[in-house]
Amino acid sequence: MLLQFNFSNYKSFHKEATLDLSATGISELSHHVVQLADEKVLPVSAIFGANASGKSNVYKAFSYMRHLIVSSFQYGGSSDTAKTSDESSTFPQPPRFAWTTQNMEPASFEVYCINPSTLKTYNYGFSVDEKGIVEEWLNEKAKTARKSKIVFYRSRNEKENDFSGLTKTDTNNLLTALEPEVLVISLGNKLKVKKCQTIAQWFYLCETTDYGDPGENFFLCHRLPINFREKEIQDRVLQFFASFDESIKGFKIEELPSEEDDSPKRIHIESLHQAVDSDNLIGIGLQQESAGTIKMFSLYPVLMNVLEHGTVLFVDELNSRLHPLLVRNLIRLFSDQGTNPNHAQLIFTTHDTWHLSNKSLRRDEIWFTSKNTEGESTLYSLADFKPEAGTKIRKDEHYEKNYLLGKYGAIPSLNSIKIIFPN
Repeated sequence: MLLQFNFSNYKSFHKEATLDLSATGISELSHHVVQLADEKVLPVSAIFGANASGKSNVYKAFSYMRHLIVSSFQYGGSSDTAKTSDESSTFPQPPRFAWTTQNMEPASFEVYCINPSTLKTYNYGFSVDEKGIVEEWLNEKAKTARKSKIVFYRSRNEKENDFSGLTKTDTNNLLTALEPEVLVISLGNKLKVKKCQTIAQWFYLCETTDYGDPGENFFLCHRLPINFREKEIQDRVLQFFASFDESIKGFKIEELPSEEDDSPKRIHIESLHQAVDSDNLIGIGLQQESAGTIKMFSLYPVLMNVLEHGTVLFVDELNSRLHPLLVRNLIRLFSDQGTNPNHAQLIFTTHDTWHLSNKSLRRDEIWFTSKNTEGESTLYSLADFKPEAGTKIRKDEHYEKNYLLGKYGAIPSLNSIKIIFPN
């Protein structure tokens, strides 16, 4: 489970930002809290804030970290333009804080997480600039240990390297193949270094989805559940759909001829609905269903993946095209240890303030982003927020009302809309 995500110098975040999923000592909704060894962890975090306040940048920071871990082994040598002409394999430079022209500091990303099976706690992170990896570290702490131990520390200054937590064979193999743009954790996963695989595979099984991006939204809404042609999988999808739309009674899958001999086979899917004047089922092309139904169809594979493996689902704009009651059902799915026995976690950004008032979130599960006049975003929890009086927010306050009144910050500064028409 993810305990904490830290990042700095990324997009609108200059100073270090922390998204902490460790439970505080507050009393409400105590059944949400997962106890693992000495850690108390939360299954859900919701991020609210004004447009352009930095909500999506929290998502993008985690997504960038995940992408580099999963893919960086392919970027070796890509900073040398003479070595590659393939833009898709070019090292993805981090978009650092852009509101100053003299920003030469690297971007930094770090997680603390706990393995539910071994109860080991890991601290992994790296900093990166346009040339590649500046430094990278992995520490681990056993359940009964008092202190963490270094697995490895890698620096651009090779004299500072410390691979004392790995075998000599693994260290030699890594250092032989390691390049400036490649993460040790990514290369180690490829070389089957067990301690690297533990972290890399966890990130690989996390899911990040951005329904605010038209291109990614199109891809997601055309993504099929694995083995969807199998009747058992279709029945599971139907059971999932029944939680919000009982009108769909089944699916019809038809394989269409390929447009060219070597092109992939095309699949046409129809959702089957009960006819109102007979016992017959009527097929409707899946893409003709409502946008909300298509979105839930696209969410099914990622939900099943993270719930099965106990990883993180990070969704930007979860509320887009979904009814608030349906989003609340998703929150309850992750918050209930009966339906979420592997301790998967849901982190999402939203504008839907109703979730601040429906008693489905604890104060430490509610987060805000705010941007100052210098263009710098900050991230903070409602549980830690203190108004000018200096007292923390009480659990009996009307969170939605107070938020919209500006008591917690993170709302837009509005002026009258003026439209100038041409003469």
